[in-house]
Amino acid sequence: MTGTQALRVGLWAVAALIAGALAALVVVFSGGGPTAGEAYGKPFALVDQNGQEITEAALRGKPSAVFFGYTHCPDVCPTTLYELAGYQKQLEEAGGDLQVVFVTVDPERDTPAVLKDYVEAVSKDVTAISGDPAKVEAMAKGWGVYFKKVGEGDGYTMDHTATTFLIDRDGKLAGTIAYGEDPKIEQQKLEKLVGV
Repeated sequence: MTGTQALRVGLWAVAALIAGALAALVVVFSGGGPTAGEAYGKPFALVDQNGQEITEAALRGKPSAVFFGYTHCPDVCPTTLYELAGYQKQLEEAGGDLQVVFVTVDPERDTPAVLKDYVEAVSKDVTAISGDPAKVEAMAKGWGVYFKKVGEGDGYTMDHTATTFLIDRDGKLAGTIAYGEDPKIEQQKLEKLVGV
């Protein structure tokens, strides 16, 4: 082995060690994130669109589809919320019971009153969650949800995870729906979740 080859091997070994250390740090500092079959997220105490306290207990007892977004979102959030409300109605007609939950990632603008107008324009059967920004951030982090403010002034937007989390009656993660997923697959996942 030449000196150049030995240097390359050494550099690759160092790069592998650094990558492994970074991966370990991500797992440690993110709490590892829950996986399918475990209770999802961490305890939270926020408020719903009616100004009433809401905790993780609201995600027990019936299956839930939980989506994180914000009311000023131009496309992903209204589309997702509209689709989930449509599935909720279809499943109810088939004898199923699905709770749709919309959690804001923009609590500074999305007060309970703003959320109430927003979700009720789609369906009165959607639960919306807001509250203290630090507590919303903690809930999002506990769910492994990314979000970041983009821009300044009143016209800022929010980058955020566009995944819908499917939570079973016991509050455990049963699966996810990706934004733009095939509607037939989405429906099958939701039917399986509610048992119809």
